[in-house]
Amino acid sequence: MVNNLRLLIIAAAMGVGFLLGYSVSDSTGVEPGYFDAAEAGSYGVAEAVVSDDGLSKEDQDYYDSLTQ
Repeated sequence: MVNNLRLLIIAAAMGVGFLLGYSVSDSTGVEPGYFDAAEAGSYGVAEAVVSDDGLSKEDQDYYDSLTQ
């Protein structure tokens, strides 16, 4: 009986934790995959260095030189 109550409390706490985390994430506006982008600040890439395609200028120049 005590084990069942313990499992019920743990399951309820996990459910409440998930819903609270989801609601906080929803209110911040950060979408899934944001930190995976190359231009995200978590990778230390300056905005001026990254082109519109998400490539650095030297990578873009390299790919441009391949097509010439």
